[in-house]
Amino acid sequence: MAPVKKGILERLNAGEIVIGDGGFVFALEKRGYVKAGPWTPEATVTHPEAVRQLHREFLRAGANVMQTFTFYASDDKLENRGNNLRLTGQQINEAACDLAREVANEGDALVAGGVSQTPAYLSCKSESEVKAIFKKQMDVFIKKNVDFLIAEYYEHVEEAEWAVQVLKTSGKPVAASLCIGPEGDLNGVSPGDCAVRLVKAGAQIVGINCHFDPMTCVKTVKLMKEGVERAGLKAHYMVQPLAFHTPDCGCQGFIDLPEFPFALEPRILTRWDMHKYAREAYNAGIHFIGGCCGYEAYHIRAIAEELAPERGFLPLASEKHGMWGSGLEMHTKPWVRARSRRDYWEKINPASGRPSCPSMSKPEGWGVTKGHADLIQHKEATSEQEIKHLLELQKKAKASV
Repeated sequence: MAPVKKGILERLNAGEIVIGDGGFVFALEKRGYVKAGPWTPEATVTHPEAVRQLHREFLRAGANVMQTFTFYASDDKLENRGNNLRLTGQQINEAACDLAREVANEGDALVAGGVSQTPAYLSCKSESEVKAIFKKQMDVFIKKNVDFLIAEYYEHVEEAEWAVQVLKTSGKPVAASLCIGPEGDLNGVSPGDCAVRLVKAGAQIVGINCHFDPMTCVKTVKLMKEGVERAGLKAHYMVQPLAFHTPDCGCQGFIDLPEFPFALEPRILTRWDMHKYAREAYNAGIHFIGGCCGYEAYHIRAIAEELAPERGFLPLASEKHGMWGSGLEMHTKPWVRARSRRDYWEKINPASGRPSCPSMSKPEGWGVTKGHADLIQHKEATSEQEIKHLLELQKKAKASV
């Protein structure tokens, strides 16, 4: 009989470091299993072998949380703007739970069931209607007995509060993660106030995921932590940022960048950047450290390697990776062997190889958020007339920049 694993709160209460996995949506889009645009996770049913393999890669890299691939798996998202999958949210969510559990059982990993923001909220549906969507997903997670729940990727703290309130009824530990930066949510609620509201709603773990680079996300979690402590409350903290540099982003994050989503590769962080991020997060008192869009297994391995002294072990994937490039001592070329040291890689300032490109972009910054007519969602495919309207708005936004 398999030994009983320590739960998420038991680990965090003991001061352990929990390493999350990476960004399934972007990783599987690049592999040909997710469609950019809807970003829905039907691959759990149509290509389970691809989802299973990615879970395994993150587990081997050092992750000890397997998040169910249930991002945007609510029924309203699955049928949004002509997305006709002929699959239900229940089918996708159940398959995701089974895959995550199968791989988690191959190591000391926990399974986290996740719910994310909904088209219904952006379309100004009522609180009861939005909560019903969250409950439908949660019911699957309860049935499949996931270890804890995450409400992640919320631009508005109000919707995240609703999600937490629903998830708390499960009796399982709840984490809540917003996709905001230091300026706060899209209604201008500060990170500190957002965190306080989430803790009061019932979240035991709060933090940030997606939309911004690691250092920006760590900075935002620090602001959340300050707000929680100022309010006399207690929480654990998590961070799962982008693997892209975003120094030029506004409050909407990387989706405002003209490169989003198909030309972001020049912004990818190196494994050495990940070492710096992991140390910065840990020093800030964040003990649930992972990644979101852009993360591959080698990024997670870098986090696990940086924090190996605190964790007491290296991940399995380090069998094929000499610490700080030491494996290069085996290279045939002498000038490459000379790079087999920490001092070299810590100081590297990588070139992009793109002499005609700028170092930063100008975000479009449309300023569109909940309640705006252009954010009202519908089942029908986007019409040609709608595209013409959007092109006019795009022209105006670029002119204003």
